[in-house]
Amino acid sequence: MRSLAFNIAYWILSISYGLTAAFAALAPGRGATSRVIRAYVRRMVQAMAVFAGIRLDVRGKERLPQGAFIIASKHQSWGDGFATYDQFDDLAFVTGDHLEKFPLLGGVLKKLGAIVVNSCGGHEARQALATRAAEAKAENRKILIYPEGHLAAVGQKYRYRSGVWHMYRDFDMPVVPLATNLGLFWPEEKYEKHPGTATLEFLDPIPVGLPKDEFLARLETVIETRTAELIAEATGQPITAAVLVDAPKSSS
Repeated sequence: MRSLAFNIAYWILSISYGLTAAFAALAPGRGATSRVIRAYVRRMVQAMAVFAGIRLDVRGKERLPQGAFIIASKHQSWGDGFATYDQFDDLAFVTGDHLEKFPLLGGVLKKLGAIVVNSCGGHEARQALATRAAEAKAENRKILIYPEGHLAAVGQKYRYRSGVWHMYRDFDMPVVPLATNLGLFWPEEKYEKHPGTATLEFLDPIPVGLPKDEFLARLETVIETRTAELIAEATGQPITAAVLVDAPKSSS
C-alpha cells in the first residue's frame, strides 16, 4: 500500500508542478521556474516521508565549502535528485538528454540552467558540459553530477566517467563527494518502496589541483567506501565492496 500511495502522489505532484513549471518558464528570468521546482522537490521529499515512510538523515553539511563547488554523488535511486536538490537554494545539475523526451520538460530544464549533455558521451557532450558548467560557476551556483552516469543497483558500481574531472580542472572548483544508501529504500526507478531512514552524507571536499588519475581514484574510493559503510549501517550486514558492472550499451 505504501508503494501505491507514494506512486499516486508522485504522479499527481509531477504532473501538476510540471505544468506549472512549464508556464513559469515563459516568464523572464529563472526565478519563477526555480521557485516552482523548489516547491515541487520539497513536496516530493515530504511525500517520501508521509506515503513511503522514507525519511532522510543528511550528514556532513558542515563540510561544505563556501562559494561554488561541484557535488559528485553516488546514484542509486531516482529519489537521489530530489533529496539532494532539497538541500540547496539554487543548484545546477547535470542530466542526460533523455529527459528532454518528456513533453515541456526541455524548456523547463533550459530555464533552470540545467546542464543537459548527450547521454552517449563523447566530445560534444564534454563541450556542452564545459559550456554550461562555466555559466553555472559564473552565477556562483553549486553543480550536482553523477560520475557513474547511470543508476547503479545497491551493491554495484559503474566506471566513474571523466566529465567531473574536466569540470574540476577547467573551473578550479573543489569537489564534494556524496555517499548515500537511499537505494535500499527507493531502489533505482522501481515501483516498490521500503520504509526506513535513508542517509545522505557529504564527505570532505577534494581540493583543487590533483591530476586526473589520482582525482578519479580518490573520488571513487571515498564515495564507494562510505556508501558501503552506510549500507551496512542500515542493514546490519557486513561491509561489502560494490561490484563493478558494465554500463548500459547506450553509454560510450
